[in-house]
Amino acid sequence: MEPVLNEQSRRRWAATEAKALGRGGVSCVVRVTGLARRTVYRGLDDICRRHKTEPGRIRKRGGGRKPKIALDPTLLRDIKTLVEPATRGDPMKSLLWTSRSLRKLTKELAKKGHDVSHTVVGELLQQVGYSLQANRKTREGNQHIDRDAQFQYINKRASSFLKDGQPVVSVDTKKKELVGNFKNAGREWRPKDSPENVNVHDFIDPKLKRAVPYGVYDIRNNTGWVSVGTDHDTAAFAANAIRRWWRAMGKKRYANPKGLMVTADGGGSNGYRVRLWKIELQKLANELKFPITVCHLPPGTSKWNKIEHRLFSFITINWRGKPLRSYRTIVQLIAATTTETGLKVRAELDEKNIPRACAFLTINSPPSISFPMTFTENGTILSLQSENEQNAD
Repeated sequence: MEPVLNEQSRRRWAATEAKALGRGGVSCVVRVTGLARRTVYRGLDDICRRHKTEPGRIRKRGGGRKPKIALDPTLLRDIKTLVEPATRGDPMKSLLWTSRSLRKLTKELAKKGHDVSHTVVGELLQQVGYSLQANRKTREGNQHIDRDAQFQYINKRASSFLKDGQPVVSVDTKKKELVGNFKNAGREWRPKDSPENVNVHDFIDPKLKRAVPYGVYDIRNNTGWVSVGTDHDTAAFAANAIRRWWRAMGKKRYANPKGLMVTADGGGSNGYRVRLWKIELQKLANELKFPITVCHLPPGTSKWNKIEHRLFSFITINWRGKPLRSYRTIVQLIAATTTETGLKVRAELDEKNIPRACAFLTINSPPSISFPMTFTENGTILSLQSENEQNAD
């Protein structure tokens, strides 16, 4: 009967058994059941007085152990002192520079003379309105007075293009991914106790290196194109991704475009200060024979770029928990990304080597000399020539 009895029915059952046994019945029941003698006598008292409790209650009001804050009036005040954001007392106190876990708070309370468990500390914190909180990214620093005007301008231009049936795309480079048997963030359903076994260390594989996914998102048609590069993320690679999108997807949807609008963030390979980006776009415009309008988002606002939350976020969800062991795996996972709103993605591998760029180094000392330099993307100078051999040094 014990599993189905509560506190009240248990002591009353023990009392009826003791009463039925007669003299020595209480001692016998205590010895057999392990209940306290006081509990059996309380059951006998309930039977004799025909005591009744309120519906839905086991004990009468006021019964049971008193809560800690009733027995220890200063407990709640000391807990608030330890967890309040405003620093009180000595600013060099050790607890202020450590994580305020329940067990550490319990130790600090013990030093103050409070006998309390970490479970009770957690319950008290919830009662006074505390909960576990993570950092929230809300402060963006100083904002330029024209930032909102820039957003309005971009929106106005995009609306004008879309109204006229012209293509509007959002471009950006997704986070570079390690290619190989490395851990990929996220979890997926697998048989119990059989996770994917990956390398302990994330050292770059010299044969595979990294994948550079550059995306082009068509806002009107909710379609995406991703060029997965195997070299560096340069302006030439970015412009070539737009070129490949147009040849594979764009020109099929836009028969006679009057122009193309590109929205991009302010940095990276498509940054507003990158001259090679402008040169490559001019080459692309000459090929396509219609103008390309580029609108850059203000610095620090790349999260508002459409491609971030309409394409890249779903790609990340689709390949979560899957090791990106090869470039083929990356391309297939990107191409398999879909959403309930009808997103379709096409991905291809771009193994084209990064072209070398030319620049001029001007020495501001008389006479002014311009040196044509050929260099790689990481800044390594390959050759240096001068038209004046006397000034070659």
